[in-house]
Amino acid sequence: MSNVATTAPAPAAPPPVEKLKIKVDGREIEVPKLMPDWQGRLQPTTMLQACQIAGAEVPHYCYHPKLPVAGNCRMCLVEFGTPMMGPDRKPVLNPDGTPKIAKSVLPYEPGTPRGAIACATPISPGMEIYPGSAATQQMREAVLESLLINHPLDCPICDQAGECKLQEYSVEHGQANSRFVETKVHKPKAVDLGPRIVLDDERCILCTRCIRFSRDIAGDDALGIVNRGSYNTIAAWKEGAFDNNYTLNTVDLCPVGALTSRDFRFKMRVWFLKETRSVCTSCSTGCNITIGSREDVIHRYEPRDNDAVNAAWMCDAGRLNYKWVGRPDRLKEVRRRNADGTSDRIPWETAIREITARLSNAVSGSVAVVASARQTTEELHLLKKLANRFGAITDSVPRTGEADRLLVSADRNPNSNGARLTGIAYTEMGIRLPEIAEGIRSGSIRTLVVFGEDVTQHGIGADLLARLETLVVSDILPNPTTAAAHYLLPGCAHAEKRGTYINGKGRLQRFLKAVEPHGDARPEWEFLRELVTAVTAQAVPATLEGLFNEMSDGIPAFGGVRWAGIGDLGVNVTI
Repeated sequence: MSNVATTAPAPAAPPPVEKLKIKVDGREIEVPKLMPDWQGRLQPTTMLQACQIAGAEVPHYCYHPKLPVAGNCRMCLVEFGTPMMGPDRKPVLNPDGTPKIAKSVLPYEPGTPRGAIACATPISPGMEIYPGSAATQQMREAVLESLLINHPLDCPICDQAGECKLQEYSVEHGQANSRFVETKVHKPKAVDLGPRIVLDDERCILCTRCIRFSRDIAGDDALGIVNRGSYNTIAAWKEGAFDNNYTLNTVDLCPVGALTSRDFRFKMRVWFLKETRSVCTSCSTGCNITIGSREDVIHRYEPRDNDAVNAAWMCDAGRLNYKWVGRPDRLKEVRRRNADGTSDRIPWETAIREITARLSNAVSGSVAVVASARQTTEELHLLKKLANRFGAITDSVPRTGEADRLLVSADRNPNSNGARLTGIAYTEMGIRLPEIAEGIRSGSIRTLVVFGEDVTQHGIGADLLARLETLVVSDILPNPTTAAAHYLLPGCAHAEKRGTYINGKGRLQRFLKAVEPHGDARPEWEFLRELVTAVTAQAVPATLEGLFNEMSDGIPAFGGVRWAGIGDLGVNVTI
């Protein structure tokens, strides 16, 4: 056998992307010959995609990059030309040697605009597209005039006002005056399409986005078009039958005010909402969302595009999982329980000082920590620092449910991988909870720190909690564990703080603060930092960015990523 080392062959370079030269409004550009379609398959590049690359707007209604092309609204009509071919099938040249472009075809007179729907027409070599020409504008005006013939004039009371593409395009591309004098066709209004969707058929422009999403993405072929001509309407096959876990995505897709969310309907004008980039916490998928809030009240969640996580969608259950943040029974005060069972409200400084004193006297091995996998990665990192000081047993509570084929994960914790990577949880979450319960029963565990969990539901009942010398609990809503706490520290919902989660596929994602916390509640990482600093005498960064960077340096799986490097779409880590 030869002892000469061999070098592995370098991976083959990807084939070069074939490009075509075309002109958009007279400007020559190169665009890929093939581009991904809604399923990620390479297909011939369309005129609309080429115009987007060139930075030229092509208004559209039925087209959506994540849906099959329908080509039925005609709003994307553009004038175009192709090189004229002679009898010898060679390009006819102008006197200056450039190809002669044919803008019209028989039987039209020379100069008559030749339009094509940009969403479905592939480009060809030498093509010229004129999205800004007078002829294109004329076609857009005609399409808009047709769409507005029977559209109701109810913009002031329409929920879509401020987000309506019909309004926007009418202003940008429509005619100033209407020629229509006939009586408008009246269609059904306020139709209960399903338990979460209200339909106003008079506003519908029949773009069919909702039909294609339900059929091709959600797998629920419940919607279709009924009747004929001007009386066409969207309908479900049976009253109230539009009821899958993704129906509210059709509200986002609807370019007008035809489909509205029963939850958000008539609640708030969208131009009053503050929008904050965040992450859904309903399961480990970690859908990217935008939180719409005003005056520290959350009014809606909407999906935020991220092809690495949720594309442009989110489930209805996650979208509606926000009302608990503003529940009136939120924990709002720092409290200390007295020997007689009563409790007092105390300042944060007092609580941190007294908890520090109790923990400092704890014997190694007599402390346990149960930390929710709904806490941020930074908070779990700090809890692990605290646990290391005492050689504490740590664990997290598993949450499971039924998964689906689209976005819903069986893991209902948003940060299970964060709990594992920080060392709070083991490969099998919840495996040490019985050990903690037995330790309390035997008297070896005298101090328990619980963050974000009701341990009475997981084998550590109220009878065991009563045996503890010190029970420190942080949570958002009241439960039997918070009622038994010697020190109760009100925490924050994810919408009330910043931090990171690591989703089920190892995507590290950050979220931002949307609303202010209630009462005395503080982001857990803030008071945990104070507690860790006091108990361990370790220097802990004072900012969330610094804390994340410290954690990233100490966990190889993070690859040294910085807070600033996470970006709005996240990065992958090793899990």
